[in-house]
Amino acid sequence: MSERIIQAMTRLFERHRIVFWYDAAKDLRHDFEGLFLQGIEKIEIANNEFGIKYRILREKPEQKFLLYHEGPQPADMDNWLLDVFLAQGDFRTDQVGLWLSELELGPEFSHLVQEHIEFFRAGQRRDALKKMLHAHDTASNIRMKMLAVCAATTFQMDALLEELLEELALAGNEGFGDHCFSGEKYRLIKRCGLDAFLWEKLGLEYGYESENPGVQDFIIQLFKDAYFSNFSEKTLLTGNALIFLKRWKDSRRFGHCFEILSKACSEILAIEKDLIPRDYRDLLDMDYFEEIDRKIIRELAKAMAEQRVLAVDVSQCVGQRRSSHWYSGYSHLYEAMDHGARFTALLAEMNFHGIAAMYEAEGWNLEAWVNQYARSWYFLDQLYRKFIFHCNMSRQASLMQDLSEQIENFYVNSYLFTLGNMFQSAVDKAEKWLSGSIARQDEFFRIHIRPILDKDKKVCVIVSDAMRYEIGEEMLRRILREDRYHAEIRPMLSMLPSYTQLGMAALLPNKSLVISDSKGGSVDVDGLSSQGTAGRNRILASSGIRAKALKSEEFMSMNKEDSRALIKEHQVLYLYHNRIDMTGDKLESEGRVFEAVEETLNDLILLIKKLTNANVNNLFITSDHGFIYQNRSIEESDYIAEPWSGIKASDEPDKEAGQFINRRFVIGKNLPEHASFKKFTPEQLGLDGNLEVMIPKSINRLRVRGSGSRFVHGGASLQEVVIPLIKINKKRESNVSMVDVEILRGAGSMITAAQLGVTLYQMEAVKGKILPRTLRAGIYTEDGELISDTHDLIFDRVSENPRDREVRLRFVLSNRISEFNNCNVYLRLSEKHGQTSHFKEYKSIHYLVRIAFKGDFDF
Repeated sequence: MSERIIQAMTRLFERHRIVFWYDAAKDLRHDFEGLFLQGIEKIEIANNEFGIKYRILREKPEQKFLLYHEGPQPADMDNWLLDVFLAQGDFRTDQVGLWLSELELGPEFSHLVQEHIEFFRAGQRRDALKKMLHAHDTASNIRMKMLAVCAATTFQMDALLEELLEELALAGNEGFGDHCFSGEKYRLIKRCGLDAFLWEKLGLEYGYESENPGVQDFIIQLFKDAYFSNFSEKTLLTGNALIFLKRWKDSRRFGHCFEILSKACSEILAIEKDLIPRDYRDLLDMDYFEEIDRKIIRELAKAMAEQRVLAVDVSQCVGQRRSSHWYSGYSHLYEAMDHGARFTALLAEMNFHGIAAMYEAEGWNLEAWVNQYARSWYFLDQLYRKFIFHCNMSRQASLMQDLSEQIENFYVNSYLFTLGNMFQSAVDKAEKWLSGSIARQDEFFRIHIRPILDKDKKVCVIVSDAMRYEIGEEMLRRILREDRYHAEIRPMLSMLPSYTQLGMAALLPNKSLVISDSKGGSVDVDGLSSQGTAGRNRILASSGIRAKALKSEEFMSMNKEDSRALIKEHQVLYLYHNRIDMTGDKLESEGRVFEAVEETLNDLILLIKKLTNANVNNLFITSDHGFIYQNRSIEESDYIAEPWSGIKASDEPDKEAGQFINRRFVIGKNLPEHASFKKFTPEQLGLDGNLEVMIPKSINRLRVRGSGSRFVHGGASLQEVVIPLIKINKKRESNVSMVDVEILRGAGSMITAAQLGVTLYQMEAVKGKILPRTLRAGIYTEDGELISDTHDLIFDRVSENPRDREVRLRFVLSNRISEFNNCNVYLRLSEKHGQTSHFKEYKSIHYLVRIAFKGDFDF
């Protein structure tokens, strides 16, 4: 007795009380007679049908029976047990019958097995199929599941297509070079005779029809319809196809396949050529081809350089493209244009001629200038920095050349030079380097640190070398985005000259600051050298407080226990971070200074978190000085002409005269008056000693061999001398919230077409403790079934202009929308549960579906 027959028989009796066995070949009587199954009564059918029926239905209605007939199954008209046979099981000993029995399928599926005999030859495929089968499966359902087995996926058409398209993508040019190419999974589908069913299903689901159907042909048609549907109503595929395309391109697993096939189809469809005459504004909602982003960027950059586009329109364009599939690869270009447009618009609002007249009339002093810079002007430096940073990071100098030259000209000539000249008037009139209520750098410890120590509290000071005010303001915004952190910023006036040795010394507890006669600009504090962390530690020790100075990287390398012990042992901790100045002060690296700024901001967030985790509750961030930076090479007119009477133009100072020359200042004894300089005595600068200081006027530079010229500091420009003072505290409770988003329904509340346009509105600007919100938008039925494509959106607009915070969407609706005619469906906004992959509803509104006929829903 075959073990397989016994197993198949046993499975049948698990589902049926009566099983018929027709031995058509008349060669299994011996197996029947030798068969023993516990609890099964065997009866042979031999002209005794009436007696059998009476026994199995009347005498023993609960008993299980195996009814054996030697010979084929009789015709239905001659079969006296037909009614019992149709209601019970049939055991077949041919191969098809055994497979049906193994899969627990009825005889009505015999034709299906015979049609796809190759599929069933493999036991592994049969086992996989059996796990998917359900009692009420139709032949179509079973074939769909057989396709899923062949493709090693689930039995949804989208999942099947994704697998087949992955094979095509991974084949590269080979796949598109041969129209008949097919991967291993598709070859199996064809071998199993399932390809015709596949294309039939694709026709029903997506409207795909072709005289020579294939995976390549389908994907070309899909990209063709998706792109040209934006310009023409003549398309082949249905809305479901476009929904598939959008989901597929946004898939984490298959996104790379989309990119490969998008590129191949772009070449076949000549998309680059088609884009040439099109207006980039008509492409903002499309991201099927990478060439679309390139077209938008080229045209937008050109329009900006030619001043044909408003800043608000640039920001809206960039906002729309942030949801593009290709955005990450072009983010720096988009962000550069956004910051450049905002810079140009803000500069146009600044009436510097009016400002000049105002300060002349009101007699602005240093305090008024510093306050005005800290209120608004710093933002121009910040926008310029962000523009240059993103341009550099894009590595697309040629593409951005015209726009970069324009922004550079505006920044240097219309802002930096103009503001420098205006502020110079206040510098020239200043009898002392003081700014009223704004603390000077050497007052920092007395005003801000000493009161905390007097309350017997601990404090930490982070000194970030060359963090100018605009960088500090961005640092403030990053801190405020962190939950449970409170921070505020105020300006301080740096010492003059605005260079590292003096600025670092001034931030320490001090009574006397002296620039040394012969130590290359080094500074003594109360008679002690302030050179390096060793010198600063000696000064702190002499002040009578338990204090420690060390580099920030030393602290970051400490483990949790050591960092907490350090805080516990000291009243004051000075941490020194040096990335900006270290990068900018070197000729070979000064062009990367804005990259160093971004790295610094990231470094300091980590440093702040480590300090607060080590129980630091009072924390300050400040700087030794600011800087001026121009991205292009410095013009000859920006240098002070040599020679300067009595001043040796050399990088080797005259030690006997105590002379030290930097790109933005000169230190020495008995320095002469000069029209290109502002001369200060040490008393005017709050210094002791006998060395005088000369500062080049405005933004002019001195030539110093072996040093860079684009990144400079030491002078008296606002960018150099206005430094940030950020005070940080950590709160016990959460103090952040996310922006609110509203759905603007518009005039209609009905869906009457294949697509639905919607506007979403970010209720407030992202700033301070109001953070961005990320949402997923889609159209759903009452039961929660998604019947449209989805949009993942980040609401992070910082503009105070309401128009800038509008987001326009277009939803493509599934073919199934017609099934919900005269029913409500819901536009739902959802957001993630924390860091999980699960979504919860944020907001929703309903629409009534009113469509004329299903055929409307093609795209």
